[in-house]
Amino acid sequence: MPRTATVDRQTGETQIKLSVNLDGSGGGKRNSGIGFLDHMLDLFAKHSLIDLDVDATGDLHVDDHHTTEDIGIALGTAIDKALGNRAGVLRYGHFTLPMDECLVTSAVDMGGRYAFEYHAPIAASKIGTFDSELVEHFWQSFAANAKCNLHVVLHHGRNAHHISECVFKSTARAIRMAIENDPRSDAIPSTKGVL
Repeated sequence: MPRTATVDRQTGETQIKLSVNLDGSGGGKRNSGIGFLDHMLDLFAKHSLIDLDVDATGDLHVDDHHTTEDIGIALGTAIDKALGNRAGVLRYGHFTLPMDECLVTSAVDMGGRYAFEYHAPIAASKIGTFDSELVEHFWQSFAANAKCNLHVVLHHGRNAHHISECVFKSTARAIRMAIENDPRSDAIPSTKGVL
């Protein structure tokens, strides 16, 4: 069965249509109205090999917060739906990614429960016009709705743009590992028999 899902999220602040194909090649189009976020979503798709289409309209006259948050919610929800009962996946993934002066480790358990630990501070308050604190908030929103444990650690780094890229790339690679089909088992990866 194809591991695909579409989420149509309509609120008083945003209107988002988002679709994923977990067995894609990183294709799709991202149109959030926020150039920096589109760049990060492009990186996520490329490094996770998840086909990702995002069409979002939000209250950008206020700021980027609601649109960024709701895309994180929609992406987490879509991946959760596409995984189904999670039978036959590796479940766990981790990746340490170097990018210029930055080094970030991301680790994920797609086990159906939410936990979030984020230790990747960005000293600059802005990346262009984008509030840098929204990088963490995006991933918190994602993890809560993907029903996963997500741990992100910045070992070192200075440039705000580089840190954000490193976080998105390393997390994409960790997720890619966790959602891969296990060549040795098609069972639910838990002694409980359910996730």
